Amino acid sequence: MKRIVLLILSFLALTSYAQKFENLALTPPMGWNSWNYFACDVSEDLIREAADAMVSSGMKDAGYIYINIDDCWHGERDSLGFIHPDPEHFPSGMKALADYIHSKGLKLGIYSDAGWETCGHRPGSRGYEYQDAMQYANWEVDFLKYDWCATQGLNAEGAYLTMRDALYAAGRPIVFSICEWGTYEPWKWGGEIGHLWRTAGDIYHCFDCAIERDGGAWYQWGVEQILDMRDNDTLRRYAGPGHWNDPDMMEVGNGMSINEDRAHFAMWCMLAAPLIAGNDIRSMKPEVLEILTNKDAIAIDQDSLGIQGFRYQVADSVETWFKPLENGDWAVCFLNRNPTTRDITFNWSTENVVDAIFGFDANFKENEYSLYNVWTHKKAGTTKKPLKATIPGNDVLMMRLNLSR
Repeated sequence: MKRIVLLILSFLALTSYAQKFENLALTPPMGWNSWNYFACDVSEDLIREAADAMVSSGMKDAGYIYINIDDCWHGERDSLGFIHPDPEHFPSGMKALADYIHSKGLKLGIYSDAGWETCGHRPGSRGYEYQDAMQYANWEVDFLKYDWCATQGLNAEGAYLTMRDALYAAGRPIVFSICEWGTYEPWKWGGEIGHLWRTAGDIYHCFDCAIERDGGAWYQWGVEQILDMRDNDTLRRYAGPGHWNDPDMMEVGNGMSINEDRAHFAMWCMLAAPLIAGNDIRSMKPEVLEILTNKDAIAIDQDSLGIQGFRYQVADSVETWFKPLENGDWAVCFLNRNPTTRDITFNWSTENVVDAIFGFDANFKENEYSLYNVWTHKKAGTTKKPLKATIPGNDVLMMRLNLSR
């Protein structure tokens, strides 16, 4: 008992020097999370099977490394306030599970909440931040998603700052995911506290919808609604290596059409968003796996510049997005938000594509780019000729523009 108290006091003393862990999440984190498909139906068997599938499916080779347990893993706190996993669903304990995940070359993520209880009505971390951070370090956790239910009377920035300091005092580098749904503009303060922060409410497996919950107390949102929920130019200026805007976990493979899944994934890549799969990766259809492991699309998301793309123009339900990439390259994505087919023409030489926030100019009049179709994996000409294409409903045309050298 005395040793535990001394450890806690020593951790508290370190908070005057606390900061977030640097050199983590230098590109948007990639992984899988249990919530979108399984909700509270989690167990150590499921998590082990997800880790196995991450490796055997090729997702790990494509860059996915985090296996994140969301809500409802919690058991009770002991007499000293330390949380323990549900003994029925996690009988081997979290350290044994972490060891298994790490043996696969993957990393373990876990979930808690800044309030008295989690959104799934399990014990939250309010008042126990340092005990929880110590426990996560002892279990060798690598990622913490920190939610915002049952937080009456709390200041969001202060609550997340407390957990940041607790994690730093515990001494194990952990990626810290802020999840207060963008309510308190975390992009303005999250960069000094966490490595990613939610910019919107919870996603739902639809392309264009709003799902009312609890009599309108809260909603789940479709892909299009999340794209429109915040001003992108406001958000993108705050994102970059080590600090990312997070439009929520993905719904690829959870019931949308393949066109919609492809558009969803492409836009998350254009946004330099964390790529956290939310489907049952143990039993994916081949076409879903093909989307999730498209290395050309992933390379756009994971580009070392870390610049979030921007909406350039909208014409006849088709949005044109651009994203600066390293070595002078660009990505372009034409998003057809209409359920019917649209034809497009894009004359590169007459378009003035400039990223004024980060100081990049495509300068199509003087620069020639070769076009590479990210989804067909084929060359598609150059910018010397206008682009003419047909885009199916709720789908995308996504290309990498390679600067001719």
